[in-house]
Amino acid sequence: MNGRSVSERADFLSRRRARILPALAIIYLTQQASYITIRSGPAHRAVDEVKISAWLVLSAVLLTAIATNGFWFQPREVRSMIDDELTRANRNDAMRLGFIFAMLTCIVVYFITMFEPVNGRDAVHIVMSDGLGAALIRWGWLERFAHRDA
Repeated sequence: MNGRSVSERADFLSRRRARILPALAIIYLTQQASYITIRSGPAHRAVDEVKISAWLVLSAVLLTAIATNGFWFQPREVRSMIDDELTRANRNDAMRLGFIFAMLTCIVVYFITMFEPVNGRDAVHIVMSDGLGAALIRWGWLERFAHRDA
């Protein structure tokens, strides 16, 4: 990849991102199965806290990547070419959909609490996972669609 021009590098990385985002969304959402198996309450084991912390770190990294377009270790000119007008529009649409999913999840959690108590940590986990997962899936789908047309 070192012998490529800036535009070739940007195109390569942009196509790579379009392929990786859906897979990353699937990994992120399937990781939630491990959280579901952890019981809430005082019976937490140390390994359960590590799993929850790993989810939190991954969520923060994914949120930062969506908000900033990622590719932090690439040169500035490559990052600016990757972050073109269509990518910014796709990312904004994905963030909008992620917000809508998070708010709908809040409504569902609120409704569930009328019948079954849900602790704060579980509610935050559910809302953040749904919102971030929806944004990742949407951005990946839009990016793949954009590269298919190119």
